[in-house]
Amino acid sequence: MKVYLYFIGKPRDRNANALAADFLGRADRYCTAEMREIRPDRTDLWDKHPSGRKILLDHGGRAMVSAEFTALIASAEREARELEFVVGGHVGLPPGWEQRADLLLSLSPITLPHELARVLLAEQIYRAFATLRGHPYPR
Repeated sequence: MKVYLYFIGKPRDRNANALAADFLGRADRYCTAEMREIRPDRTDLWDKHPSGRKILLDHGGRAMVSAEFTALIASAEREARELEFVVGGHVGLPPGWEQRADLLLSLSPITLPHELARVLLAEQIYRAFATLRGHPYPR
């Protein structure tokens, strides 16, 4: 299984990206996990990953508790589907992307800096895999 965490725009704080990369590195024990900056004008996720599940972060998206997020990861694993998560840039997601998403996900009802959203998302990805594998981290 592969998990991609894409983000739009350059990070202002490299330390935040390092934290996100650390959590994805931990998740790499259980799946192939990558984090990349993308430019929407040069990237078409639907062509690049035609069978993957596109989960876009949006403040108006569906809120989940960690157990629901873990179930989402487990379902993708059972179906052998790639997961592509996208964190928007300073102006959000590109026009039209929300309508094409398989799921709009909200990490919090409060507005988060995009760098922090990457860290929270990467941690939840690791937490989900650790939970599924019985690792003591989530306890």
